Amino acid sequence: MPPTQAESVIKNIIREIGQECAAHGEIASETVVAFMVKAVVLDPSNGFNMDRTLMKSDVQKLVKLCVARLLDNKNPSLDTIKMQVYFDMNYTSREDFLEEHHRVLESRLGAVCREITDNRACTREELESLYRKIVSYVLLRSGLGSPTDIKIVREATAALQSVFPLAEVGTFLTLSKKDKERQLKELTMIVTGIRLFNRDCGKGGEGIDDLPAILHEAIPATTQRIDSQLQTAQDLAFRYTAIIEKITKNPLKTKELEPYMLKEALYNIRQYEIFLQTILSDIITCAQEVELMIKQLAAQLEQLKMTVKSKTAIPTSQVFPIFIALANLWMSFQDETVLISVLTNLTTNLELFLGTHELLYPEKSIQSLLDDVTVKTDMARIKEHMDEKVRVSDFRKLEWLFPETTANFEKLLIQYRGFCGYTFAATDGLLLPGNPTIGILKYKEKYYTFNSKDAAYSFAENPERYINLIKEKAKKNTELIQLLELHQQFETVVPYSQMRDIDKHFIKPITKCETSTQTDTHLLPPNVMRSYEWNEWELRRKAIKLANLRQKMTHSVQTDLSHMRRESSSQVYPPKTVGTQTMKENSSRVPRPQIFIAGLRGGESKTTYGVKVNLTRPVDET
Repeated sequence: MPPTQAESVIKNIIREIGQECAAHGEIASETVVAFMVKAVVLDPSNGFNMDRTLMKSDVQKLVKLCVARLLDNKNPSLDTIKMQVYFDMNYTSREDFLEEHHRVLESRLGAVCREITDNRACTREELESLYRKIVSYVLLRSGLGSPTDIKIVREATAALQSVFPLAEVGTFLTLSKKDKERQLKELTMIVTGIRLFNRDCGKGGEGIDDLPAILHEAIPATTQRIDSQLQTAQDLAFRYTAIIEKITKNPLKTKELEPYMLKEALYNIRQYEIFLQTILSDIITCAQEVELMIKQLAAQLEQLKMTVKSKTAIPTSQVFPIFIALANLWMSFQDETVLISVLTNLTTNLELFLGTHELLYPEKSIQSLLDDVTVKTDMARIKEHMDEKVRVSDFRKLEWLFPETTANFEKLLIQYRGFCGYTFAATDGLLLPGNPTIGILKYKEKYYTFNSKDAAYSFAENPERYINLIKEKAKKNTELIQLLELHQQFETVVPYSQMRDIDKHFIKPITKCETSTQTDTHLLPPNVMRSYEWNEWELRRKAIKLANLRQKMTHSVQTDLSHMRRESSSQVYPPKTVGTQTMKENSSRVPRPQIFIAGLRGGESKTTYGVKVNLTRPVDET
């Protein structure tokens, strides 16, 4: 089937399932329906062949199975799938969230910005109207008050007039569109810095919330709340684990308790715990950023006060950079406020996917099942086998990693999110935390931890067997694909959040060992020709340069500005006065030659005869 036709068929199936669910009063998003379709197809018990084209009967069977699972309100597996889809659709990393938040702000301000940059005001009334729009833009972009509040508008206008008076609007209109946008952003930062400084001095700050104080109170409260929810979830997971262990040791209890449902409840609460830990990690990062920014804000305000003091006029090159830095800090506070709000709402909405626990396993029934059972925490289980360690000599073909011999031991990406793979496969789905100190098995460039030494040895005897068992279990319970991070084995079910972290799978251990090498220095004598050129055009260029130099002369000049820069001195011998005397003074004069030609004017005859007459006086007569 062509890809376009297959995509059309899948969309029709998803639409039909959504309509069936809506007819029964259950609203299911297309994302949840699509995930459920994949889950039903992957389950081998349903008998779907991935390599065969779906017939009409197969489509009807698929729709029926998906609708039945989506309408089962007492199924922890469905709640886990919905939780995973909701978290994947609403959670992003800190960097991606801030980038998207800034992009949304820019898009919202786009219309106001275009209205200013495309304006062609000419009259005074039009220029004043444009100036008011610039004030509104500054308020909207800074987020410091509403542009409809008169007091806030007056304060912002006064701050703007101090750096951008109305008379300069005409010059502003002559700029290009990009320069206008850049100047609007710069004016917003400067005005924001001025208003924040006035607020700190007690001379303004109308409509500006004390964000550092708000965050200082909100972050500890949010952290405490999530810690409490996390502790509750972990306690419930520890109790579920203890009950499943009890059932595993006493199979007679199996029919009464439906252990598969209890394991699905365990998966649900473990997934909730993992999501809470992710959110808590982001909030701790927010707390660290806010603490650092509060110190920077105090330092910037103190620097600004020292710069301004009681001066009436200050160079803009000194104060404007501080105003801009102040505004950037405040916008970072705004980002942290929005991020904390989003994470808090996300935490609250995750609780909606825990409703089946109270329905299936009320507190009284849980307490009765825990009789004569010791509930162990994850840390207690790890400490039980802290002294155990795998002997490398027992496995010649397998590689084991230990904290003492591996530099980036804690950064390795452990398979199954750190849970013991052997225990999960051997007990048909029990989740127990692995203990890395026992030893991490490196198998086919992947890393596995185990909760005990015996589990490590059993898994190492036949790793492929247990890996396949875990894969088959994940086909029956699709929520395990994301819970245990099995996306490499199920490439069609990869959430967006996992695609961003794909590079983590390539972290390799750096093992420590002592080694030494020795090399001979200069095995062969060096033969480097510095003047060698492989490029013919470079040789032509050098030849032309040398040819041109033959016709050049070195000149030196001295100007009126440079001749006084250096004192120079020279030493010469003065000229001598020399005279000569002879015995007789005499002189001679050459006579002036006087030669004439007579008869040139002609006469009566036709032939002209010239006579040369030399009248030069002799030398002795001169």
